[in-house]
Amino acid sequence: MTLRILSLFLLSTVLWSCDDVLYTETSDEGQPYYIKVDDYTLDSPVHLVRDIPTLADDNHVNVVVEIPTGTLEKWEVNKDSGDLNWEIKNGVPRVVEYVGYPGNYGFIPRTLLPNDAGGDGDPLDVIVLGPPVARGTVLKVSIIGMIRMQDRGENDDKLIGVTSGTPFDKVQTLEELDQKFAGVTDILSTWFAHYKGEDKVDVMGVESREVALEVLARAKQAYAK
Repeated sequence: MTLRILSLFLLSTVLWSCDDVLYTETSDEGQPYYIKVDDYTLDSPVHLVRDIPTLADDNHVNVVVEIPTGTLEKWEVNKDSGDLNWEIKNGVPRVVEYVGYPGNYGFIPRTLLPNDAGGDGDPLDVIVLGPPVARGTVLKVSIIGMIRMQDRGENDDKLIGVTSGTPFDKVQTLEELDQKFAGVTDILSTWFAHYKGEDKVDVMGVESREVALEVLARAKQAYAK
């Protein structure tokens, strides 16, 4: 029943195919100017981790979208070059073998979950609720909560965010999310618990906006060291 609800949720949010809006050599105002080098590389003129500020303003963070809502291709930022790459695993491009991503998935620039603190050494991940945007888009996001997770014994928490111009843009907390959009928090937890297959990821519950912002502050501080 939960998977059926998840499928319906995705159908309601995926309003168009991201293949129709990706990668030209121009960009919207305020967005990075990407060049599609090949099927596996989007070259950015700025280093997506270090050259974009963490905060968009006092109440919002910047999120670089790696994987649009509803899609399956597992793209990620290259921490060395600052470009976006389609992840290669066992010699082939990685595709998630599950229902498509339930939100625009990306990271917050200039943040770090350090290995010595139990993290994975990567920037802080965010799932942004709403219809798909082009890969590489920088969204101005309000954080409303967090999913507490471990992946192969490493902390791999996922912040939950919303952005303007979507059905979720007035939501400020997880409580409001579940009141206005019943079941979405459960959908997110179910998806992250199973998208890598059974027994790969431990979802340990959800946390409030306040806890999520504390995690963000620590990740921002860790990057600055």
